[in-house]
Amino acid sequence: MTAEHPEIGGRYAKYVLLVLVIVYVFNFVDRQVLSILAEEIKADLGISDAEMGFLYGTAFAVFYSVFGIPLGKLADSWNRKSLIAIGLSFWSLMTALSGTASSFATLALLRFGVGIGEASATPAAFSLLSDYFAPRVRGTVLALYSCGGIVGVGLGMMIGGVFVDTWNATFPENPPFGLSAWRGAFIAVGLPGLFIAVWVASLREPQRGISEGLIQPENPNPFRTAFEELVTILPPLTLISAARQSILGRNLVALLVIALIAASLIRWLGSPAQWIALGVGIYATVSWVQVSSRRDPVAFELMFRSRAFVFSVLGFALLGFPGYGIGFWIAPYMLRVHGVATAEAGTLLGIGAALGGLLGITFWGLASDRLRRRTQAGRLYIGVIVAAGSAPLALSVLFADSPWQIYLLFFLFNVMASGQAGPGASTINDLVLPRMRAVASAFYLLCFTFAGAALGPYIIGQVSDALTSTGLDSGEALRRAMLAAIPIYLITAISLAVASRYLAGDEASRLERARAAGEPV
Repeated sequence: MTAEHPEIGGRYAKYVLLVLVIVYVFNFVDRQVLSILAEEIKADLGISDAEMGFLYGTAFAVFYSVFGIPLGKLADSWNRKSLIAIGLSFWSLMTALSGTASSFATLALLRFGVGIGEASATPAAFSLLSDYFAPRVRGTVLALYSCGGIVGVGLGMMIGGVFVDTWNATFPENPPFGLSAWRGAFIAVGLPGLFIAVWVASLREPQRGISEGLIQPENPNPFRTAFEELVTILPPLTLISAARQSILGRNLVALLVIALIAASLIRWLGSPAQWIALGVGIYATVSWVQVSSRRDPVAFELMFRSRAFVFSVLGFALLGFPGYGIGFWIAPYMLRVHGVATAEAGTLLGIGAALGGLLGITFWGLASDRLRRRTQAGRLYIGVIVAAGSAPLALSVLFADSPWQIYLLFFLFNVMASGQAGPGASTINDLVLPRMRAVASAFYLLCFTFAGAALGPYIIGQVSDALTSTGLDSGEALRRAMLAAIPIYLITAISLAVASRYLAGDEASRLERARAAGEPV
């Protein structure tokens, strides 16, 4: 807190942090509740493990990721708290309406809506908090914000589990309005977000760049800018954007290659919805990167020509594959293998996820800021430690014999695995200028969501289905499928170690490279 900028790090800044943490709680409650409801939804709608993985992951992730870029651009040029409030209202409504879904296709469409709404929140929140707090505490602040996601994961599992068992016990026949338990759970967790949105709308908007003394001028046409960004990433509008930038040939080559890979995967593995949706998301991302090289060469320089940025994004994003995958499937695994009650699994796994995540995010966020004061790559070293420590804990969860051992080990796994949140987000923000923080954060979240949510739960579900089709017990098949995700931690550790070699140079040359690319700083 300073005389010139009294709001930086002060009481109001902490109040804003609290409100945004609550928003992030709702963000993850609405996502994670699907995990504990999976077995009931499967039975009611007659869908497979792979389709459940699609609903939790790809159906959400592709739209979350693709719309995250233009909404991140809007956050970089418009009122961030208003954007968060509108997005919260939309995804809460889509969650509540999920309780009315009558088929796999309908539920998938509503999950698309949840993804679009939730894409508005975190890039805008990262940018907002980076202006309310000084860079020296950014890792800690963004880690505390990320605690909301971990609490949301835990609450989603707890609320869903308790709601299902209570609803079924109270209404064994003729439930109110004919709603089965999983439908009522979606409505119960979705509607409160509409009231929280009003609270968010009352927050104050700080000057952009104030925490670093790099005040950014206001964009006079924020919605036009965001629409131009949408055109660069939303197929088939991407073709128009590529033609305007004289890169249509390159864009069509990328489209052809991605389409051929998607077609091959469909022929080999089936599941057209998964690979078409993922292919569209990857093509949209490639198109955006191609066009960005012409439209915003400064952002392109600081992001995609920075080896520290690229390897940091890759390393931290890959942490999401086993994290999302095991985090989603552990509850169905407990129900299948150990026969525990839905309320017990939801409550105890939820407590483990929430409490372990809170401890982990807070501890590793503080540790990353402290280690960074000793060495510039300190936050990346924390990422390596997180990857190295998560692998054996994940193995121990899946080889434990009793439910109570699993509950304890899952708690310890979350203490370790949640450590990427603060170091990852703060590293990405440190490597770019204030005016592009939200877009850089959106790209980071896009990669994290693709690698984690879009691939982790689905591929584990697909492997589980394949093993089950050979005659293997469904619980054992699911365990083996989760085990197959653990080697990803090695790739993550290597990527972050490589990023650490380039971080100091890329940070030191940030302003110089921006000026050389045309930025007036």
